[in-house]
Amino acid sequence: MLKKECEERMLELKEYRGHIRNWKVLCEELKLDASLPREEREKAILLAAYEKWGEKMADHFYGMFAFAIWDSDKEELFACRDQFGTKPFYYYMTKDGTLLCGTYIRQIMEQEGFEKELNEDMLQLYLTLTYVAGEDTFFQGVKKLMPGRYLKWKKGAEPEIVRYWTPTFHPENDKSLEAFADEINQTMDVIMKEVKEDSETAESFLSGGVDSSYVLAISDAQTADTVGYDDARFDESPLAAETAKLLGRTLNRCRITPEEYFEIVPWVMKNMEQPLGDASAIAFSIGCKATAEHTKLCYSGEGSDEFFGGYNMYRNAERYGDNLKTFYVGNTNIMKEEEKKALLKNYKEGVLPIDLVKDIYEEIEDYDPLTKMSDIDIQIWLEGDIYLNVDKMSTASGLEIRMPLTDLRVFNIASRIPSKYKVNEEQNKVAFRTAAARFLPEEVAFRKKLGFIVPIRHWMADDNYNAPVKEAIFSETAAQFFNMEEVEKIWNEYKGGNSDLWRKIWTIYTFLVWYGQYFA
Repeated sequence: MLKKECEERMLELKEYRGHIRNWKVLCEELKLDASLPREEREKAILLAAYEKWGEKMADHFYGMFAFAIWDSDKEELFACRDQFGTKPFYYYMTKDGTLLCGTYIRQIMEQEGFEKELNEDMLQLYLTLTYVAGEDTFFQGVKKLMPGRYLKWKKGAEPEIVRYWTPTFHPENDKSLEAFADEINQTMDVIMKEVKEDSETAESFLSGGVDSSYVLAISDAQTADTVGYDDARFDESPLAAETAKLLGRTLNRCRITPEEYFEIVPWVMKNMEQPLGDASAIAFSIGCKATAEHTKLCYSGEGSDEFFGGYNMYRNAERYGDNLKTFYVGNTNIMKEEEKKALLKNYKEGVLPIDLVKDIYEEIEDYDPLTKMSDIDIQIWLEGDIYLNVDKMSTASGLEIRMPLTDLRVFNIASRIPSKYKVNEEQNKVAFRTAAARFLPEEVAFRKKLGFIVPIRHWMADDNYNAPVKEAIFSETAAQFFNMEEVEKIWNEYKGGNSDLWRKIWTIYTFLVWYGQYFA
């Protein structure tokens, strides 16, 4: 049936990954058979939506998606990525003017006309950010279709990139904190009815924080999954166990050892397709593998921090003021330019992280400092680090993750919440925590944010575990990119007791491991 419809309309779905939440409404509006299996149903929705709404089709969707449709009538490719970039989409122009595209870089690499070449400029940015931000990638010529954008391409022409959605903020100062909390909960009630079908069974990731605790509390998941360590200083699993018990859910705990952590790094970097210096990504991958052993569907709580003001540094926003546009490029800032000049053999003047966000600062110049920080993180950090990690590690593990808090309807609430209801002197994510407190004990809803802690700063200093790191950072490959006396200086200072340097070493190491997977 679907094949016949495609032939009649001269449309072909070339690529698709995602989950469309409001499929029931769409099936009714598009006059489609809602009883179709999910894969057929979502393909039918995409093709019918393109036929009805064309380039505006994404305005009608809630969910996670990246797709490409070939329109034979127009002889045109139309590709689109969701508003927040939860699913990746890449494209590459060959020398003969052919567009290669896919939701994996490896798909592009396998196609005729692709020429593999390192984009070394990205290393200079990566050493500051620890992730690949913006539209360029480490593969020369391979670009990301950025969130909230669609691409149109005809043979013989350059691809046209159009932005169909931009995050905007309009605070409603006359609305109460309690009213916003009510709206959050009412909206989440709708979303949780859409995020899973009745025939599906889901579990839910659970840390010690409010986001995952709230998602578990309002979901029908009877089992939660967490990771933990033998070192109690970094182990949040007792907090997760306490929350699961309070909510009457069972808990699976995956114990992560340093041996397992270091052993899986090459697998992570290969499946990530881009280097990622977020140490929590390795722990997350181990958690995904363990969870996939007993379920194929899991909830996770990403998006809330960026939407609702969850990071502790947001509380310094007013102090930063107008200076933000001179330095704030997102959630991480590991190396300064002077450090990189000393470290890199091929440092280029003018390749600066701040240039990635200059256009964003121009469009948000009228926002207050907290909103500016949040906007930058939504547009750059979420796509480049958080969602990349969730997508790549879950799919590589055979696990599907759905993120109920990452939803345009949730953002639309957050965009109207004044900054005073996001952070104050005592607390962050105030409105969200107030909403969560309707379902969670106060001590859980207002628990201090810990983050996804990994004991890597201690493990990497331990000679029982750090052999892979030392081998990589002092290798001949490392010498191609780095001044080895500077590498040795950083390593010796770290080993000498300056544990704060672990991030710099880890960022260098993850690049080298990734390079070994794709260019060695």
